[in-house]
Amino acid sequence: MAQIEQSSGGKKKKGAQKKMSIHVDFTPMVDMNMLLITFFMLCTTMIKSQTLQIVLPTNEDVKKEQQSQAKQSEAITLILDTEYDGDKPAVDPESGKTVHDIYYYEGIADTTFSTPGYLKKEQFIGNVNREAQGIRKILRAKNEQVMKEYEILKTQWKNKEITKEEFEKAAKKNASDSLKTRPVVVIKPGPNTTYEGLINAIDEMNINQISRYSIELPTHSDTLLLRHYEQAHGLTIIRPTVRAKAAAPAAAEASTPNP
Repeated sequence: MAQIEQSSGGKKKKGAQKKMSIHVDFTPMVDMNMLLITFFMLCTTMIKSQTLQIVLPTNEDVKKEQQSQAKQSEAITLILDTEYDGDKPAVDPESGKTVHDIYYYEGIADTTFSTPGYLKKEQFIGNVNREAQGIRKILRAKNEQVMKEYEILKTQWKNKEITKEEFEKAAKKNASDSLKTRPVVVIKPGPNTTYEGLINAIDEMNINQISRYSIELPTHSDTLLLRHYEQAHGLTIIRPTVRAKAAAPAAAEASTPNP
């Protein structure tokens, strides 16, 4: 409450203005603020954070000696590469995105080249008119049984037949269901692959609900397959590391003493 007090003093000159002292008590205002804060804390609904569900790779209780083995019909290997324009990654003029190439083969590496078209080439395209294209279409077909069940679960969640927690739990269980035919994907980034290319590959694993995948370096067998692909299609795939060549002049310039 505010109080106005008239100052008391000795004799004053005739006609002098009276001086008032004002005292404001802020205690009720502080109490009111605390009550308002308490009211808003109790009545406000906190916004739940929107998180992306990620299917992490798992060994699923497989014996140690079997962890690096998979059925030939389930295995698929992706060899990643990035196209360059000089010393910079090439960009698609239509989409404005960096051009990443994926050379893939199913089963084990066939270095006898007895199967024509064994090594194939795709790119990260995504969905076009709600239809999977590029490497996403290949991976979705390999994981067809899991994706069918996943689409059913997603529809039930959108129709509010199940909660988000129930959907995530069921989707995780579905992705690791050993009774379904599921692929084992080996991702092999080449020396010229950018981090974006590797992240795109991992994103495709999550989008296609693939729980069994690993990241490894290309082997000598992979190099032989790429060499054969080069000869068959008149391309240059295996080349000196572009990033190392681009970094060399900069390092040399930095090491040159100033005159």
